[in-house]
Amino acid sequence: MSRAEAPGTAASDAPVRGAVPQGAPRPNPLWSFGLFRSELGITFRRWRTLALLGVLLAVPVLVGIAVKIETRDGSSASGGGDGPAFLAQITNNGLFLVFTALAATLPFFLPMAVGVVAGDSLAGEANAGTLRYLLVAPAGRTRLLLTKYATVLTFCLAATLVVAVSALAVGALLFPLGELTTISGTRIGFGEGLVRALLIALVVAASLVGVAALGLFVSTLTNSGIAAMATTVGLLITVQILDQIPQLHAIQPYLFSHYWLSFADLVRDPVYWDDLLRNLGLQALYGAVFGSAAWARFAAKDITA
Repeated sequence: MSRAEAPGTAASDAPVRGAVPQGAPRPNPLWSFGLFRSELGITFRRWRTLALLGVLLAVPVLVGIAVKIETRDGSSASGGGDGPAFLAQITNNGLFLVFTALAATLPFFLPMAVGVVAGDSLAGEANAGTLRYLLVAPAGRTRLLLTKYATVLTFCLAATLVVAVSALAVGALLFPLGELTTISGTRIGFGEGLVRALLIALVVAASLVGVAALGLFVSTLTNSGIAAMATTVGLLITVQILDQIPQLHAIQPYLFSHYWLSFADLVRDPVYWDDLLRNLGLQALYGAVFGSAAWARFAAKDITA
């Protein structure tokens, strides 16, 4: 069923506040899965989404080629200590390109992509006039909001894996692979290194939960997808700036971006869990707060306006 169609209901009959028309069948889990699958298909077929994923895929390629050219010219990849973490280790083990690419994309590229998708999730539907038709079907506002949020979280995971898989492929093509030397100086097997790379990708994806919830909340405040996307990205940049001002050190541990790079602790032996757990807890808090705010706003939103 397309979004422009409502089973047995005209557009003028769309409910103003309730999500389920009187007499309509109650939604079931299979219907919910169909809605989620439809949302995933629509999101990942958009040219904007594909362009964002394309940019993320290109970052590890560019980093890997730059390091390869630099080392071929006989200079050190460390470049005097500048650049993302793990950059100096790429020439010794291509697996470090995964860590470097995630460290390079996490401060801006990954959250910006998530902010664009999350900001457009509901505001884009309202701007296109399809939101009322979605609510004519027996979805319910809460169910629709959860589906949208689940779609954005799926994009978080997909975007992170695109970076990680691209970096792993480029690292394997351009650099040797083998045992991994951790930050602590110990050596672990290549298999364990791959497992840690996967864990790091999952932690990075989880680090975007706060941005996803914030973008979803902003998306409920306006009917303009462009305004929602711009506001979300603007808030992201503002938080990043605040996190770099020394005079604001008292509030920085509560900013959702503060512990983003704590995933590097997974490359220690033993693993340092303190900042990792703080990061995950902070993301859960932001997800709960802004997810609840999005639900409160969307439940009262007049979708016929």
